[in-house]
Amino acid sequence: MMEMEEFVEVKIPKSLYDRIKERVEEAGFDSVDEYVTYVLREVLASLEEEEEEVFSEEEEEKVKERLRALGYLD
Repeated sequence: MMEMEEFVEVKIPKSLYDRIKERVEEAGFDSVDEYVTYVLREVLASLEEEEEEVFSEEEEEKVKERLRALGYLD
């Protein structure tokens, strides 16, 4: 059985809410809450994906060493 998530309230300007409400109807979502949750999950997933792709300084140096060994870098 799927556990229900707990919800909290987030306040946004009414003008932003009105703009989102227009998109909700166009995008086929049932509510502003549903649309905002979807958008925030997508944004966070994208940011987390970008963070995972970044090399540490140590990893970057290892890659450079390999490229030097293969003759791609001087």
